Amino acid sequence: MSEYTLLLAAFLIYFLVMAMGFLNLFKGKQEISRISWYLAVFGFALHSLSLLVRTVSSRQAPFTSMYESVNFLGWSCVLATIIFIRKYRLQKTAPYLWLLVVALMALASSPALPKEVTPLVPALQSYWLWLHVSVTLLGEAFLAVAFVASILYLLSAEKETAEENSSGRKERLDFIAYRAVTVGFPLFTLGALVFGMIWASKAWGRYWGWDPKEVWSLITWLFYALYLHTRLVHGWRGKKSALIAILGFLAALFTFFGVNYLLRGLHSYV
Repeated sequence: MSEYTLLLAAFLIYFLVMAMGFLNLFKGKQEISRISWYLAVFGFALHSLSLLVRTVSSRQAPFTSMYESVNFLGWSCVLATIIFIRKYRLQKTAPYLWLLVVALMALASSPALPKEVTPLVPALQSYWLWLHVSVTLLGEAFLAVAFVASILYLLSAEKETAEENSSGRKERLDFIAYRAVTVGFPLFTLGALVFGMIWASKAWGRYWGWDPKEVWSLITWLFYALYLHTRLVHGWRGKKSALIAILGFLAALFTFFGVNYLLRGLHSYV
């Protein structure tokens, strides 16, 4: 099977899993959750195989263009979603996580992103590319989980507290966001900053040069550092933490998309 056939099959499975998740919000049947779980794992396996086919055929990392990067971010989000569903049984949150996955996969599949394999520029011909980009995108995937949980928290907070378990659900969403940040933040720090600076030193002879991508990566990092600092030191919870997590992920999205198309620099390869 070709890379695109595998990717299309994975996309359709993710869409089905998302639809089953939203259906389960009303039905609440354990069988639906169980079936959707196995479908998600199967879709992830197909998605992983498509990345492997791309890597073997191109003989380079599967995240050197915008199409490949969005696709790999989608794969990373699936991995983060599967892990959190398995660990925390996110029956009411999972459909919205799958909605994000489907949106990323739809973007990756759109004609707006060229799919052709292009030769790497000299700065990208390094094994540090694998470490820098893959770990960064994995970190952003877990931060995406915190983003979705934080949005749902704010939406729940705006509703009238008529349900008996509304407070408990909000606390759970707050906890899920926090746990996701505690995973995503170290990965993002390691991939975007530590590995990025080492690679910059080897490629351009300096660790830091105030390139737009570097600046916005630092801004993103500062948001999540603020999130953890205010939570652990000052005891912030709820709306304040949710807002910081949302702003942090929006900064990450701008770093991912906006910098490439709006702010030209050394990292503008797409």
